[in-house]
Amino acid sequence: MRALAGLGLAVLSCAAVLPGEAAAADAPAGGEQAKGGGLSAVVRYTEYGVPHIVAKDYANLGFGTGWAQAADQVCILADGFVTLRGERSARFGPDAKPDGSLSSATTNLSSDLFFRGLNEAKTVDRILDSPAPAGPTRQAKELMRGWAAGYNAWLAQNRITDPACRGAGWVTPVTTLDVARRGHAITVLGGQGMAADGIAGAAQPGAAPRTAKAAADPAEAARKLLDEQRKSTGMGSNAVAFAGSTAANGRGLLLGNPHYPWQGGRRFWQSQQTIPGELNVSGGSLLGMPVVEIGFNERIAWSHTVATGVPTNLYELKTVPGDAHAYLVDGKPERMTERTVTVPVRGKDGSTSRVTRSQWWTRYGPVVTSIDDLPLPWADGKAYALTDPNAESLRFTDASLALAKSRSVRGVQDALRRTQGLPWVNTIAADSGGHSLYTQAQVLPRVTDELAGRCSTALGRQTFPAAGLAVLDGSRGDCALGRDADAVQPGIFGPSAMPALVDAPYAENSNDSPWLANADRPLTGYPRIFGDVSTARSLRTRGAIEDVSAMAKRGGLTVADLERQQFANRAPAGDLAAADAAKACAALPDGRATGSDGKPVDVPAACGVLARWDRTVRTDSKGAVLFDRFWRRLVRSAPQAELWRVPFSPASPVTTPNTLNTASPAVGRALADAVAELRGAGIALDAPLGEHQFVERNGKRIPVAGGADSLGIWNMIESAPWDSARGGYSEVRHGSSYIQAVGFDGGPCPAARTLLTYGQSSDPTSPHYADQTRLFSAGRMVTARFCEKDILSSPQLRVVRVGER
Repeated sequence: MRALAGLGLAVLSCAAVLPGEAAAADAPAGGEQAKGGGLSAVVRYTEYGVPHIVAKDYANLGFGTGWAQAADQVCILADGFVTLRGERSARFGPDAKPDGSLSSATTNLSSDLFFRGLNEAKTVDRILDSPAPAGPTRQAKELMRGWAAGYNAWLAQNRITDPACRGAGWVTPVTTLDVARRGHAITVLGGQGMAADGIAGAAQPGAAPRTAKAAADPAEAARKLLDEQRKSTGMGSNAVAFAGSTAANGRGLLLGNPHYPWQGGRRFWQSQQTIPGELNVSGGSLLGMPVVEIGFNERIAWSHTVATGVPTNLYELKTVPGDAHAYLVDGKPERMTERTVTVPVRGKDGSTSRVTRSQWWTRYGPVVTSIDDLPLPWADGKAYALTDPNAESLRFTDASLALAKSRSVRGVQDALRRTQGLPWVNTIAADSGGHSLYTQAQVLPRVTDELAGRCSTALGRQTFPAAGLAVLDGSRGDCALGRDADAVQPGIFGPSAMPALVDAPYAENSNDSPWLANADRPLTGYPRIFGDVSTARSLRTRGAIEDVSAMAKRGGLTVADLERQQFANRAPAGDLAAADAAKACAALPDGRATGSDGKPVDVPAACGVLARWDRTVRTDSKGAVLFDRFWRRLVRSAPQAELWRVPFSPASPVTTPNTLNTASPAVGRALADAVAELRGAGIALDAPLGEHQFVERNGKRIPVAGGADSLGIWNMIESAPWDSARGGYSEVRHGSSYIQAVGFDGGPCPAARTLLTYGQSSDPTSPHYADQTRLFSAGRMVTARFCEKDILSSPQLRVVRVGER
């Protein structure tokens, strides 16, 4: 393909730009007429490298999107395609760990076995070839086809500058199927992808599970499994929609703040996609996806938050006596289907060998012998199969496209009802008519409370109430998931079952259940698998509700108020506990606390620092570092029942539990350990946060505001582990990513401000490697350019006509 570069398109950079309609008309014919060649688009870059892609149909739009994503992120994208093809062990060795963006596999070998198993079974091929709604629509397929062609054209016509893959042999062209496989992998992240190790490495009958850790209380293991899955994959978020009754101009407002990884294949990438007269949307896309997943158009804005709904369930099988590869359903034996998967593996000496494993599949899904800390032994006449209805779906692309074309909150609801393609997220939306929406319209196995009551096994009777993870009796045909009349596929809940809140003054979610999307209008009555009610909320949920409810009550809101909320950096944990901790510190005999190592530590200086701390995690906040290190230790070591004096009350869910239990020995230990740690590292107890929470980009430190989930902060930042030798938190693992604050004025140009915290490119040679990171450090956002007049007036406007030839 590189030989074709000389025959490829000539790239134009000019001062003047064609409007959207003219730009599309100027592009060569595409779509159905362009099969085999001729796809093209016009890409207009504005500040911070944001591309505004104009094309005359979906295939050409996909082409421009694939081209522009490759230009910014070719190495990360190429690495992901190696993963999807099951070639990591051959390229990088079997023992290294993938970046976790496409599954939870802990080694390259496990990842390869998982993805090769799917590929050899032609799982995605079959769905891709199915007519909608079982498969993707023609528009979605054209986007995928175009994306692959655009990526390939960029490879053929450009030289890679990113040192991460410059000259690497594993950067190769892709196909439409590769793009579809990427979308499928993202769709099953909360199901089969979460159990990749357990599927790929399923122990044979009677053997000890390869991947299970020490056995744990099943209910607690299930809770931890779901919580750790979200944390380890870096999936979280906040979002709030305000109704027009709270806004200065009577129109809706939306603030979206997804918390996603800062490195690897689950980064967002920002663009505007336009097909004149058909589609015009701006927002963030997950890498490798040809559509905007979180964004806005001239009438609506929407965001997603990771939902509490459990997108999978287990079936406990009774194996046939003497034949562990067969199981009973209503007394009749059914044989498991063996999938033999072979993976080429590169040895340390450069030689190549092959590893072959068997995977076993049932009518319910694959056999698994563990999911993280939850052991599922294939022994004693039992086996466990994983059911993941998202494994039969490629509808995420169509759902995102339908949202992008919606014109109102009602249109958003209709789009979600038609497509039923969101795998593991809630949707929060606002429109120019002043309407607000929260809905948990996700694909979930149809485990009603009645079905769980009838069919839960002994294990399921522990895991379902505790975490919503159902374990059903697979030996009974009447324990099948069934079908809702309005569902597009068997075994899932239909749209009428989805929790929804429309036109509340505010609708907010911070990864808790639907219950308190609005604290004054609690949602109840949904099945347990969607989430819980009347239980303690996270500090992030509590802090968010306090903030947005106060904003709604104050009224007169504008986009500027949303931006202020994003960067307020209030620490709810500090408001709840810092004053009490300071008082307890001051009351210690002789000013000493005993650390976890039994040694006394002088702490009087810490008492004053905690008392004077402003309870924020801004870069200049003095005391934030000390409280952060103290609080992390305390919440790890003290059970919730011991942490607070006033316990949780369902009648006051936003304000309880409260009042730090300073009588707990854990308080003194955590304080002593935090003070000793900082002193040992030569860090002042009142050091500004930004001196010790930062990222390094091209040798320069950029201070980072925000804080950990345990602190309850809207602007969540989960940093790499503390490293005193490197000065503290020297990298961000995940947190605030593609941020958007959007309002409307009744015209065609939404009032929007955006920020991609880590920038458009992961290439350190790119000018857009850290430009928005510096904005994030300063607490600033970018005024979005959506309308033609705004794009044309950009002082950094650059136009590129891209094509296959």
